[in-house]
Amino acid sequence: MNYRKLGMTDIEVSTTCLGCWALIGGFNWGPQDEQDSLDAIAAALEGGVNFFDTAPMYGEGASEQLLGKALVGRRDKVILATKVGSQSLSPGKLKESCEQSLRNLRTDYVDLLLVHWPSREVPFQETYRALTHLREAGKVRVIGVSNHGVQDLAGALACARVECNQMAYSLLWRAIEHGIQSLCVENHVSILCYSPLAQGLLTGKFASADEVPKDRARTRLFSSDRPMTRHGEPGCEELLFDTLRELKAICDDIGRPMSQIALAWLLAQPAVTSVVCGARNVEQVRENLAADEVELPPEVIERLSKCTEAIKQHVGANADAWQGSKDSRIR
Repeated sequence: MNYRKLGMTDIEVSTTCLGCWALIGGFNWGPQDEQDSLDAIAAALEGGVNFFDTAPMYGEGASEQLLGKALVGRRDKVILATKVGSQSLSPGKLKESCEQSLRNLRTDYVDLLLVHWPSREVPFQETYRALTHLREAGKVRVIGVSNHGVQDLAGALACARVECNQMAYSLLWRAIEHGIQSLCVENHVSILCYSPLAQGLLTGKFASADEVPKDRARTRLFSSDRPMTRHGEPGCEELLFDTLRELKAICDDIGRPMSQIALAWLLAQPAVTSVVCGARNVEQVRENLAADEVELPPEVIERLSKCTEAIKQHVGANADAWQGSKDSRIR
């Protein structure tokens, strides 16, 4: 396992972070056996993962509670990241949210606390003061943000030091390359990539758009005719699956699974520190960890980038995967 420093801190995190939403099953994921989840966390630890990501909204605290249970006696071996939702960014609510997360996680501090989504009501300065109080109290080590676009990230950096920006980023979702990534590079802000496999599309498990479950076919890659979408855009389903077939051919040439190649491509991108990979069992954890061993030659990285360029241009600069530009939550 490889490790990289988080932002400008001395905290070293594994390049694979275990995302702990899928571990509780439910919406988007389906039924989940708790023992499979506990075994997956144990396998991640055995494989060298020291970075775990969760949030209060994942199962209304269930993900945090599961992780807290799994890490009893091992808290000092891991870097724990959780979040505070946009509805809890006023000082009183933020403190309350953090305290509840600490109880769920069975710890007296979190290593990284992220602002999950920007608020359009509470100024970031007010939120940052509350975060600073938590840090001074020893309940938070490092402050970061998630889903912050150029405008929001620049505004945050103007009044605070944030060490990371967690964003949707994958071969099929490269919106952050339209300005967000360069701002992170310039300010030594780590990028943490969520949905690095585009909710399973980059595993090669779906041969056509019709095979994708409706609760996963909600992003702007899919037609707004699909029942659970809310973006109001046409999508690019034909282009998407033509691209996936081309990606598969590239991966077949390399002799590695598409999922590993997709993760390795991300880890070669500027400012990327860690990829937040969900997993529901030991097998999926080990499959993801194998990507850490893959070193892609520059010409392969370029080939993969060129292959997905048309989708990048279709997606454009709106980094919100689920909302159209008019209603985008990421600015």
